[in-house]
Amino acid sequence: MGKLQEFEITLNNNKTVYSPGESISGTLKISTAQPIQCKAIKVNCQGFCGVTSKANDTDWTEEEQYFSSSVSIADKGTLKDGEHSFPFKFLLPAAAPTSFEGPYGQIIYRVRAFIDTPRFAKDYKIEKPFSMKNTVNLNEIPGIQEPSLSSVTKNFSYMLVKNGTVVLNAKTDMRGYIAGEIIKVFAEIENKSEKSTGHVVASLMQKVTYNTKKPTYDLRAVAEVEGPGVKGGQKTEWKEQIIVPPLQLSTLTDGNLIQICYYIQVNLKYPDVSLTLPIYIGSTAVDLTRPSPSRAVPPMPTPRNNPTPAPSTVAAPAESALPSLPPRTAPKPAPKPRPRSSHTSPSAPPSDLYPELPGVANYSGEMPKSPLHESGSQAPVSPNAFSYAPGLSFRQRQSCLGPSAPPFSSSTSPQDTNHMSSSASLPPNYTSSSYPHEPPPSYDDSCNI
Repeated sequence: MGKLQEFEITLNNNKTVYSPGESISGTLKISTAQPIQCKAIKVNCQGFCGVTSKANDTDWTEEEQYFSSSVSIADKGTLKDGEHSFPFKFLLPAAAPTSFEGPYGQIIYRVRAFIDTPRFAKDYKIEKPFSMKNTVNLNEIPGIQEPSLSSVTKNFSYMLVKNGTVVLNAKTDMRGYIAGEIIKVFAEIENKSEKSTGHVVASLMQKVTYNTKKPTYDLRAVAEVEGPGVKGGQKTEWKEQIIVPPLQLSTLTDGNLIQICYYIQVNLKYPDVSLTLPIYIGSTAVDLTRPSPSRAVPPMPTPRNNPTPAPSTVAAPAESALPSLPPRTAPKPAPKPRPRSSHTSPSAPPSDLYPELPGVANYSGEMPKSPLHESGSQAPVSPNAFSYAPGLSFRQRQSCLGPSAPPFSSSTSPQDTNHMSSSASLPPNYTSSSYPHEPPPSYDDSCNI
């Protein structure tokens, strides 16, 4: 190494496996044969993930850094000849995935040391890898104690002209296991054909997804058991067990560059029928004595109705503090449409719109003569009393009736004549019109205005 005789990183107690949240400490040992000019001596602790689309390639196409911490243990100066020892210590983050190494990606943790020398001089660097072992508590996964089950039906042809059906049902005793536990697999096979099926196989599969621009999938069978086939027209139940070997833990979060999941695959050699039963591999075994966490249920929206305030002993604020609002009145119902008829007949306005008009409330379409008409006396009256609808009025020179029309009465029966006022509703006198040279309009013309 020239001027450098020893350049080594040593971790305390020669520990190489750490857990998230722990501290990692060690010593950087440097031994030189002659003085070395340096700008700085640094130690870095780093954790990152790299993936690629080519097998066994370390030129990563995608990288994800979990943490990176650096400390300067020597500033600019001269490193004298001899042996030197520089201690260091780092705190690992509480959330970091387990170390992993696959053909298309790696999760790497390491401690590196650098000696930065002046320009045109050789820099020195060294690194020491270590492993991170995370934990997965299976009891925190919803529904982990429930069995994982599935079913599939397959129609197939044989002997060129015959058809058959196979029904395959399978399940596991639960959904979570740790290394060394036994997975109990139950299968029910119903052969509705005349031909025997092939052997039934149950495999513990590991699926690793490397999330590049085009995701790469790596599938491999970790363990496998096999059973006999089913003869034609028979139904068979099959039970088998699989021992879980030491495996990488399942990835529970989404969005990572490397995702690891497991499932049991049950398939028949013939016909080609298969199904999958998802499971989890963790570090803490399932405790069947404690209740399993329930799946999250979206909260129901709260009603907008104002709750009735509970009685309180606190004094109410003054009325001037909060102005009172007027009570909300109910909307008036829409008026009912009147039935149509083949001819148009005059009608009186509603009494609630024109309460000042006499005889309006008692008008029902009949027009008997009043005592005033019988006596031959006439009194001037507003033409608006004979309006056909609210808001429709006539000018004084217009009328629906001519001078020779018989007088009208606003009473509906002789019994109501005693309640009428002396100023009963009478047609206008056209003899005193301000336009004596113009004849009054006809009935049709006045109704069309």
